[in-house]
Amino acid sequence: MGRQRHKRKKHQMVILASDAVDAGIQQFRYRPWILRTVVLILSALIGVAIGYFYFEKDVWAERDQKTSTQQEQIDALERDKAELENEVASLNQTIQLLSETINQKTQNEAQLTERLEKQTTPTEFPLTGSATMEEAAEGDPMCIFTAADGAMVVATAAGTVTAVNDDGDYGHNIWVDHGNGYVTIYRNPGEVKVKQGERVNQGTTLFLVTGEDSKLGYQMMKDGVYIDPMEMLAING
Repeated sequence: MGRQRHKRKKHQMVILASDAVDAGIQQFRYRPWILRTVVLILSALIGVAIGYFYFEKDVWAERDQKTSTQQEQIDALERDKAELENEVASLNQTIQLLSETINQKTQNEAQLTERLEKQTTPTEFPLTGSATMEEAAEGDPMCIFTAADGAMVVATAAGTVTAVNDDGDYGHNIWVDHGNGYVTIYRNPGEVKVKQGERVNQGTTLFLVTGEDSKLGYQMMKDGVYIDPMEMLAING
């Protein structure tokens, strides 16, 4: 048999030398495959690190993009919120102005209604100047006034003259409808100063009283029923 050939195991050597006088020389032997393995491991680690870096770079870039987009959306929402708050404030101001206007209008209407009601309610005295008064003894309620010379018979409230008639006892009578259920009747022989259909105000002259025309018969109706005029005159004091 031939002589078997043995493979030589190759070794690599690292020699470490020092500049010190008393330092020795150290030798380290290692096999090539160990070096290759270490290099491969280091290369793999470096590759993983580089890959992880690029992966994280993309992730962070995407996160930054999302964060930027979200911030833009937040800013847009904040602007919309500010605009809405301004609109709400403007609307509240408009509502307040409208409310004040409505309240003022309601108050004015109430005052106007009160004035109209007062002007159309026959509570005023039917004569200018001084006069004596007595109540009719019989028949429908009536106040009989004796006026001073030169006095005038006037409407006790605003209304419309619905009739001007001859009167067997007093010469003439004038009917005024006040539009609220009240009708006043003035009986006097003096000179008539209004005509049927005429609109009169409180205090408008109906008759001019002279000398023998001093008697005034004053009557009042409410919803078609005669009532005592004194009850209404008493309201005005």
